[in-house]
Amino acid sequence: MARGSHRRLLLLLLRYLVVALGYHKAYGLSAPKDHVVTAIEYQEVILACKYPKKTPSSRLEWKKLGRSVSFVYYQQALQGDFKDRAEMIDFNIRIKNVTRKDAGKYRCEVSAPSEQGQNLDEDTVTLEVLVAPAVPSCEVPKSALSGTVVELRCQDTEGNPAPEYTWFKDGVRLLENSKLGSQSSNSSYTMNTKSGTLQFNTISKMDSGEYSCEARNSVGYRMCPGKRMQVDDLNISGIIAAVVVVALVISVCGLGVCYAQRKGYFSKETTFQKNDSTSKATTVSENDFKHTKSFII
Repeated sequence: MARGSHRRLLLLLLRYLVVALGYHKAYGLSAPKDHVVTAIEYQEVILACKYPKKTPSSRLEWKKLGRSVSFVYYQQALQGDFKDRAEMIDFNIRIKNVTRKDAGKYRCEVSAPSEQGQNLDEDTVTLEVLVAPAVPSCEVPKSALSGTVVELRCQDTEGNPAPEYTWFKDGVRLLENSKLGSQSSNSSYTMNTKSGTLQFNTISKMDSGEYSCEARNSVGYRMCPGKRMQVDDLNISGIIAAVVVVALVISVCGLGVCYAQRKGYFSKETTFQKNDSTSKATTVSENDFKHTKSFII
C-alpha cells in the first residue's frame, strides 16, 4: 500500500511539471534574470540585455525601476538626458558618463512574434555606481584643558562605498592603536576608522598640534585642511589666588558694614529722615491753619 501511494504521488508530480513546461513554452514567458554591474562615477558602463536572439521584428524597451517606472529606451529612441550621453549597441545601452543618479535597477523587455504567439523576454540589471569621497568635514577644537576628554570628528557623506577615516597629527599618520608607535607612546586615544572619531581619553599638553583627517575608499581619497588644537594645563595656583582675592573682598565688605552699624551711621540717617519728615508735616499744618484763619476773618 505504501509503495503504491508513493508511485501515485510521483506520477502527479510528473504531470504537474509537464503541464507547467507546456504552459511556459506555449506563451513564451521566461523568468527575469538579475545581475549587478559596477561602474566608477564619470566613467562609462554598458547595461547588457542578455537576450539570446535578435530579429528584425523584435521590439525593445528599457525601463528604470523604482518608486515610479521611467523609460530609458522607448520607440527606438533614448529618452531624457540619456539622449546626449548614451548610445545603443544592439540591445545594450552604453552610458558614456555615468553619474551617481544613474544607480538603480533597470529592466530590458524584448518582445517578438513566434509560432505560439507573442514571445516576451525580460532581463534585469542593477547598476551600482562607485563614488570617491568628497573633502570630509573635520571638527577640531581650538583649545582644550589637559586631563579632560576631547573628541575630534571627521565625516564624509558622498563616498560609495562608505570610506574609512585616518587621522594625522602634524602630517604624521596616527596609528589606530595608540599603544603602538613611539610618537604616541605617552598619549591615550581611541580612533574609530568607521565613524571617523578620534577621542582622547585623558588629553595632555603633548597632544597639542595640527590635526587633519583623510577619507578613503576603493575609488579615491580626500583630506580636510589641518586645524590647530592647543592643550593647556589647568592653572590651579591662579584659581586658588582668585578665590582668595574674592574671599578677602567679601570679608572686607562685611567688616565695613558691621563697623558702620556699630557706629550708628545707619540709625542716625534713619532718625534724620524721620525728623525731617516730621518737621515738614508740622510746617504744612501751620500753613494750613493760618490760611484757614485768614479765610474766616
